[in-house]
Amino acid sequence: VPVVGYGIGKRTDVYAEDVIVRPSGVSYRAYTPAVVLPLQLQLTGRFNVYNSLAAAAVAWHEGVPLAVIRKALEKVPGVPGRLERVDRGQDFTVLVDYAHTPDSLENVLQTCRGFAQGRVLVVFGCGGDRDRGKRPAMGAIAARLADVVIITSDNPRSEDPEAICREVEAGVLAAGPPPGGYHVIVERRDAIREAIRLAQPGDIVLIAGKGHETYQVFRDRTVHFDDREEAAHALKERFGDGASSG
Repeated sequence: VPVVGYGIGKRTDVYAEDVIVRPSGVSYRAYTPAVVLPLQLQLTGRFNVYNSLAAAAVAWHEGVPLAVIRKALEKVPGVPGRLERVDRGQDFTVLVDYAHTPDSLENVLQTCRGFAQGRVLVVFGCGGDRDRGKRPAMGAIAARLADVVIITSDNPRSEDPEAICREVEAGVLAAGPPPGGYHVIVERRDAIREAIRLAQPGDIVLIAGKGHETYQVFRDRTVHFDDREEAAHALKERFGDGASSG
């Protein structure tokens, strides 16, 4: 079975150098045995460099022309709920991501930290009727990697939303609160609004845990809830219909 290697900054079959990660996407130069291919992706995050290199390496090995590979990769739109931007012209970045495990929260916060010009503010919670052990773990990760932490509800299901938040808070306290402090705001809509209110020029607001989901599950009901909609509403509430300034 043929093996094609790929990586970042490594002299393998297909590798990337000059990687630049921005909230709007990632650019890099892909080196192949034939040519150097400059790429500008609509996807952001260093992990998407690896994903796109893997696709490029396989396609190249199968004989797909490099021009076709480049065009295809650069046309790939952002994935709903995966570092999805909410943009109303404000001078800070708002991202919605599905990260709902310790590993995924750590990865996405590290990604945000990598291109943040200002602070990183994170809004997140943990689901009810799920592994309770990850709650303090995620609180500790947020405290370590974010500047401001806002703990809120996710899908509490049959559990008490405030009790879940307090378990997350225990992890924040154990790790040591972040530089900008932390808040417990059980109502997710209010938590998102507070993060938008606190954001300053150059900051990144990460709203994590639900991503593409359009609902919130409580003990006795399921209601419509979309982090992207709520972020857009909060931005409009703060700035009106025009572009914002700090």
